[in-house]
Amino acid sequence: MTGTAHPQPHNPQEGTHMSTEYSTDGGVAVIRMAKPPVNGLGHALRVGIADGLDRAAADDAVRAVVITGSGGFFSAGADITEFGSDKATASPNLSELIRRLEDSPKPVVAAVDGTAFGGGLELALGAHHRVASASSKIGLPEVKLGLIPGAGGTQRLPRLLDPAVVAEIVATGAPRTAAAVARIDGQLLFDTVVDDSADVVPAAVALARTVAGTTPVRTRDRDPLAGGDLDAVGGKVLRRARGQEAPAVGLDLVRTALTTGFDEGKAAESAAFARLVTGEQSAALRYAFFAERAARKIPGIDAAVQPRAVERVGVVGAGTMGGGIAMNFLNAGIPVTILEMAQDALDRGLATIRRNYQAQVDKGKLTAQKLERRMGLLTPSMQYSDLGGADLIIEAVFEDMEVKKQVFTRLDEVAKPGAVLASNTSTLDVDAIAQFTDRPADVLGMHFFSPANVMALLEVVRGEKTADDVLVTALDLGKRVGKTPVVAGVCDGFIGNRMLHKYRDAAMALLRAGATPHQVDKAIEGFGFAMGPFRMQDLAGGDIGWAVRKRQYAENPDLPRDEIADELCEMGRYGQKTGAGWYDYESGSRAPKISTVVHELLERFHHRHGTDKQEFSDEEIVQRLVFALTDEGARILDEGIALRASDIDLVYLAGYGFPRYRGGPMFYADRVGLPEVVEKLRGFHAGDVVDGKPWEPAALLVRRAQEGASLT
Repeated sequence: MTGTAHPQPHNPQEGTHMSTEYSTDGGVAVIRMAKPPVNGLGHALRVGIADGLDRAAADDAVRAVVITGSGGFFSAGADITEFGSDKATASPNLSELIRRLEDSPKPVVAAVDGTAFGGGLELALGAHHRVASASSKIGLPEVKLGLIPGAGGTQRLPRLLDPAVVAEIVATGAPRTAAAVARIDGQLLFDTVVDDSADVVPAAVALARTVAGTTPVRTRDRDPLAGGDLDAVGGKVLRRARGQEAPAVGLDLVRTALTTGFDEGKAAESAAFARLVTGEQSAALRYAFFAERAARKIPGIDAAVQPRAVERVGVVGAGTMGGGIAMNFLNAGIPVTILEMAQDALDRGLATIRRNYQAQVDKGKLTAQKLERRMGLLTPSMQYSDLGGADLIIEAVFEDMEVKKQVFTRLDEVAKPGAVLASNTSTLDVDAIAQFTDRPADVLGMHFFSPANVMALLEVVRGEKTADDVLVTALDLGKRVGKTPVVAGVCDGFIGNRMLHKYRDAAMALLRAGATPHQVDKAIEGFGFAMGPFRMQDLAGGDIGWAVRKRQYAENPDLPRDEIADELCEMGRYGQKTGAGWYDYESGSRAPKISTVVHELLERFHHRHGTDKQEFSDEEIVQRLVFALTDEGARILDEGIALRASDIDLVYLAGYGFPRYRGGPMFYADRVGLPEVVEKLRGFHAGDVVDGKPWEPAALLVRRAQEGASLT
């Protein structure tokens, strides 16, 4: 870019250049970003903005400039699809463009209406003034991709906003509304915040006329603001971001902004960005970002297939799962009829829902008015006939096929034609459940994870006869209620719990070989898991897995017994719900304490079997657990139960506490190298026999390793 004037379009007042629209309004040039859907700052848009600035600079009639967005977005930031390509750094790169904006001799006003995230906010920081609508959101979410802002955000924002607030924005990626920012003492980020009913651009044009002819003050030349306790914010953030690199780097850069000049701080930011963008964590987090988008695409379903309308939902069962499922729809403003067969069970369920909402009110996360509004959308019932008006009915009853049969037989009688009938089963055969109705095309699995009102994952289980529009409806609804939906095929446990079974097997094998629950949990939590397998079992309840094992023992009498876990459950140690499981728990506390009872149980087992107890490093424990997931994931992928490897990873990232910055078990195995994974698995299973033959890793895993290919 030369900074010289460009040829004018036929109408000197208006024009369109690539991804921008240019117009003038009484001596104010208006540059509108118009690159749907989110005004991503790819090369084409950057060129269009730069050309608009050149044109305004060359026009003597223009005395100030307004830059704004469209379609509800100022700009959502950099175009992530250009990462790693020549376009990402092609001139003008984002830092160059912002410097051009900042160095404009004519005042520039950013008119923010909608979202200004990442590079979009950094672009606005380069303007000399900013106007926003009250509900507009600003944020620097790069940390969620394992990065920090790379175009001056960590250095400019502390000059306009309390550095402690900036530290939290940078290190967590959490957005703020313009109205919330406007209430922060001493903020210089927004000159004006207008009501949502007002148009931001006229307000920005009016401000531009007021400052026209004045010498612009560059953000970079301002002194950093005084503010809150940066160390206190940093400590809180880093505790939550255990194991992640980018949050700590972002915090350090905000501190740098307070102690050095802008140029030095910007150089430090650029160096940090360059290091992080080539690192393992950012690669994993960007992979996860694209995995979420890929999961929405279902091969073989025509794009013209539309979801069925869902305006009212029915939930069968008001227990822990049913109540949590209902809350998802209430949160989204969708009326719910919740069914129980006994008044006391119904009352308990309603009380639990209200208590959960009240806890949010007490923490300031929900208003009392919204609590009552949501409860007002909930209709309790003990009559199946009251579900007749529901567009979707989800069954959340006991995990027993005979119970499911009773429920779906009744639903088939009362549900209106076209209603979607969904089971929340975590392991049972959805095709068998569908046969309990005369409408199997309307049936599928919608497996929510506990606690259902909190956990992001939704496994959408596609039965053999599930209609395409029914599948699309479940995916669409999952997105509406803020879940991460992933399609799975029918098998015992689908994707997540089938793999969890092998993960748990690997954990139990470690106990049988001499490890302790605490040692296993400590190793895998050090790797980044939110909880180890034994703490997780105590949280979920050991009786759930025991019920599944007893069903499997009944179906297959030759199945080896899980002696240690079964004995634990026979002792009534189900976990936190009983105050004792793999760990002991003091009354009212969820903090696990190493149990002498479990130690004695293990010693009895080792004595019975004459165990030659082994020593395990943390690294080997992690490999045994994670590679067990990879191996079963490869079998699931080979069988077509999962559509793609990234779907498997997404299940584990969204539902099972796998550290997002490691990408998931399939991605992680690729980074380790599949030949090494195969070799390790064979070593871990040396001597194991399956169907009279030595145990072998998944055929797909072996093939890909031999071919030098990857899983993802």
